[in-house]
Amino acid sequence: QVQLVESGGGLVQAGGSLRLSCAASGRTFNIYHMGWFRQAPGNEREFVATINWSGDSTYYADSVKGRFTISRDNAKNTTYLQMNSLKPEDTAVYYCAAATPLWVGVIRSTTQYANWGQGTQVTVSS
Repeated sequence: QVQLVESGGGLVQAGGSLRLSCAASGRTFNIYHMGWFRQAPGNEREFVATINWSGDSTYYADSVKGRFTISRDNAKNTTYLQMNSLKPEDTAVYYCAAATPLWVGVIRSTTQYANWGQGTQVTVSS
C-alpha cells in the first residue's frame, strides 16, 4: 500500500500554467506505475497521464497531449504534472493514483489503480 497526497492546485487564467505534485509514503514507491486523473462536476473521472515505474515511459490523453507533462522523482517519492497552456475545460479535481507493477502496457483505466489521493482542485478562468 502507498498513501498519496496531491498539492499545487489553484486558480489560474486561461493560457497559464500550474504544476501539481503527488507525494507518496512508503519505501516501495519506485515500483508503482503512477497516473493522473481528473473529474469535473457531473462527469466521470477521466484519464490524464501515466508514467511507468522507472519514468522512461509516459502516455497522455489526447486532450492534454503537448500541453501537460508527467514526471517522477523516485528519490523524493514524488510524481509531478506540469500543466501549460491551460484551458477552461481543464477545470476539475485532479487525482494522482498508483498502480502495481503487475500491470503491463498503457495503464489508463481507473480500475487498474488501487491507491488514490484526495484530489486537488484546478480552476481555469476564461
